[in-house]
Amino acid sequence: MDFVMESAPGARTIINGRWRDYFAGTGYLGLQGHSGLVAAAGAALNKYGLTTATSRGGYGEHPVLQAVERAAAVFLSQEAALYTVSAYLGSEILLQGLQNEYDRIYVDEVAHLSGRDAASAAGVPVHPFPHANPAALAGALHTTLGRAERPLVLTDGVFPISGEVAPLMDYIRVLSRYEGAILCIDDAHATGVIGSLGRGSLEFASERCGTQGVSAGSDTAVRCYTTHTLSKALGGHGGVIAGSSSFIEQLWRNAHALVGSSPSPLPAAAASTWSLDYVRSHPELREQLWSNVARARSGLRRLGWVLEDSPVPILCLTAFPGVDLAHLKAELFERDICVAHVTRYSSTPQGGALRVAIFATHTDEQIDRLIAEIEKLR
Repeated sequence: MDFVMESAPGARTIINGRWRDYFAGTGYLGLQGHSGLVAAAGAALNKYGLTTATSRGGYGEHPVLQAVERAAAVFLSQEAALYTVSAYLGSEILLQGLQNEYDRIYVDEVAHLSGRDAASAAGVPVHPFPHANPAALAGALHTTLGRAERPLVLTDGVFPISGEVAPLMDYIRVLSRYEGAILCIDDAHATGVIGSLGRGSLEFASERCGTQGVSAGSDTAVRCYTTHTLSKALGGHGGVIAGSSSFIEQLWRNAHALVGSSPSPLPAAAASTWSLDYVRSHPELREQLWSNVARARSGLRRLGWVLEDSPVPILCLTAFPGVDLAHLKAELFERDICVAHVTRYSSTPQGGALRVAIFATHTDEQIDRLIAEIEKLR
């Protein structure tokens, strides 16, 4: 069956001509159809048109694009930021920008395809390591890294199907033994969602470990860099890399994937600025999301699924005897509830899974109905 979305995605979304409870996708804060975001996009469209029709070099620089970068730098508490047309390009831009600063890449074996594509194109040896396994990473570094060689580790911060948070502090401890080590994090599913200020998986990990001051590009023994997306929880479009002003200038100099690409449409950029400012000034939105996640996790654990306590709004329901996940998804859809059945995607468990996405805008009644219908059908 083909599924066609005919409204802005939110807790209630029109799919195939009917309003349904929507527990799919990545709009975790429920902002994609927010009136403020739509108004910001409309104002930019009316004033500037759709695109600059050129790259940002020469005549293509634009105040709307600069505004996104200022807002992102404030949101992420960095000196500067770089706005990219797509977060998929983030890892490629990062690795190009850091060229000549690493000799081997170590990538989580189920990292997002964008990271694996970027690693393959970097022109240095690439070593996949077992998923979320710091001990295996340590072993790979010990056996493959030559004397004076500098490692770069590439991982998702939050994995898109399993919802796992990468063991970042353990990776930092492993990498701290190697001079010049770099950790690069794809935070697409963490930005705006986890960490006390919504800054993502590195903030979340350092807070859990009681380690203060570890952030993207911080002056620790291990340099950490994070790519963010504005198109998921934040409801906008494009990607962001933040850091010191000198580092952002370095990316502009070295990353031909950046120089040769057109920027995001201006209405989307204006919407992204609005969203960054809105999420920063409305922490209650994130707190409501965490409350909804806790309610959903508790209810699904009662039905037999093993789900850890985590604020991540991705709930991964694996198969167990007597449960046909494809059939369960289809039956839920007939009851106007949308979840995703995933069999092939990065971090999908063997045998597939139902991926349940929780939004800040879901009501208690919607979450309770989801759990009740699953209990009837499983």
